Amino acid sequence: LTIIVTFKYVLFLLRADNDGEGGTLSLLALLMKKAPRYTTLMFMAGILGAALFIGDAMITPALSVLSAVEGLKLVTPAFHDYVLPISVGIMVLLFAVQSRGTGAVSIFFGPITLIWFLVLGAAGVAHIGDDLAILAAFNPVNAVTFLWNAGFVGFIVLGAVFLTVTGAEALYADLGHFGRGPIQAAWFAVVFPALALNYLGQGALVLSHPEAVSDPFFLMYPNWALLPVVILATAATIIASQAVITGAFSLVRQAINLGFLPRFEICYTSETQTGQIYLPLVNNALLTGVIVLMFMFGSSESLATAYGISVTGAMVVTTVLAFEFARHQWGWSTLTAIAVLLPLLVLELFFLGANLFKIHDGGYVPILIAGTLITMMWTWRKGVSLLREKTARQDIPLDQFIAMVARKSEHAPVEVPGTAIFLTATPDTTPAVLLHNIKHNHVLHQHNVIMTIKTAKVPYVPEKDRYTITKLSDRFSLLELRFGFMDNQNVSRALVRCRKEGFKFEIMSTSFYLGRRKLIADPKSGLPQWQDKLFITMADTAIDPTEYFHLPPNRVVELGEQVII
Repeated sequence: LTIIVTFKYVLFLLRADNDGEGGTLSLLALLMKKAPRYTTLMFMAGILGAALFIGDAMITPALSVLSAVEGLKLVTPAFHDYVLPISVGIMVLLFAVQSRGTGAVSIFFGPITLIWFLVLGAAGVAHIGDDLAILAAFNPVNAVTFLWNAGFVGFIVLGAVFLTVTGAEALYADLGHFGRGPIQAAWFAVVFPALALNYLGQGALVLSHPEAVSDPFFLMYPNWALLPVVILATAATIIASQAVITGAFSLVRQAINLGFLPRFEICYTSETQTGQIYLPLVNNALLTGVIVLMFMFGSSESLATAYGISVTGAMVVTTVLAFEFARHQWGWSTLTAIAVLLPLLVLELFFLGANLFKIHDGGYVPILIAGTLITMMWTWRKGVSLLREKTARQDIPLDQFIAMVARKSEHAPVEVPGTAIFLTATPDTTPAVLLHNIKHNHVLHQHNVIMTIKTAKVPYVPEKDRYTITKLSDRFSLLELRFGFMDNQNVSRALVRCRKEGFKFEIMSTSFYLGRRKLIADPKSGLPQWQDKLFITMADTAIDPTEYFHLPPNRVVELGEQVII
């Protein structure tokens, strides 16, 4: 709690933000801009950290809710057979309400969480007197001595102890939602003291009553308080699960905007808070994963064996990225960065090593989840790159096309009134959909706008920097729209802003031309056949660009093409 959470995350990493946003991918986006020569290496580290965090977003809700509901068994043994169904029901309800947003109920999150930590602290204070020898825990020499004398057993104990700091990575990922000041104030004023007191109280209880080791947390409370504490614990774990789910949604949106995943449907559940989002596909995947884990392991004790690997792995990745961040963003010397971060990295590697011994007992689960997600992100990145290389061979430079159209000939396309906007990823080449339109319809609009959408390596792009318009000829203009990786990429809203700034066009006489590609796997492509098929499957699951970019559906024209990849 002191070294990893307080020093690394609360004091150090909360300052390592990308325009106020935290998390692995925010760091990665900044470093890809600051140190491009390390892009591939940092990309691999970034997607590893992101994949581990999403795996954690499945395990954390399952483990936390199970452990809270299991307190009912101490209220009465009759609840023993109902713990799993109750836990699954809570998870189904929690994920079911995600589509409606959490704005209406989030006003209760703060008070409930505050009460929870006050109860934790009070329970700890009530039991510290059971054995004052527990106060020796303040001396770090005792911890080092224990680990040294216990040998291999002490090393394995690290895997269990690590459960006390598993929320730290989510704390950093949610930096953009709360801000550094409120997080630091809450940690030092409420959370850290309450957790420390509670752990001291549990330790004193076990020292004085060794039989309490079976469930020291709930056994700190008198019988009359058990049911209220179980209800409060369940509410607190639901709130904690909500924070992890929100972090997963935010992380996936960042991955989409940075080009690591295909475009999934993103619903905005609040008109005032851009961070309130809901991704149906991700929500369903997380819910499925949580339920499968609950039935696979059945209890929090069994599920705890699968826990830790994903979080420790994500922490190690974050430390590595923070090392580069300190050097390139803060200007630290290599020696200074090593002196500050190497001890943290060594400690986290010890924790990771201890957790790796859980692989055969269930630790393989987060590794499988992370491996699957890494494969998907790597495949998408490689597939998109290969697709661009193949289409680039057939591209016509835009300036050549404009010059060719300017020369009047008997084969020139017929000019029709109105404005046509052609969406493309490469503004210096002629959009394929423009060529297809001329080929099939033999017409060219009076005004043609080549529009490209760029995602900046910052969370948000100010409205004043949203667009750039370049006039290429009397009939052609180039429009570049820029969004941050946390922005809602609403093209229609951005075009309204363009009109206010002098970009003249009438929306009712404007057509948006989009290309719809049918991908065909080629055994001779640059990807293995299984990866080709995975890329095509991912492309097929992507949301339609009309919906993703909020284009007016009745003004969109789609022209198809077949691409062999």
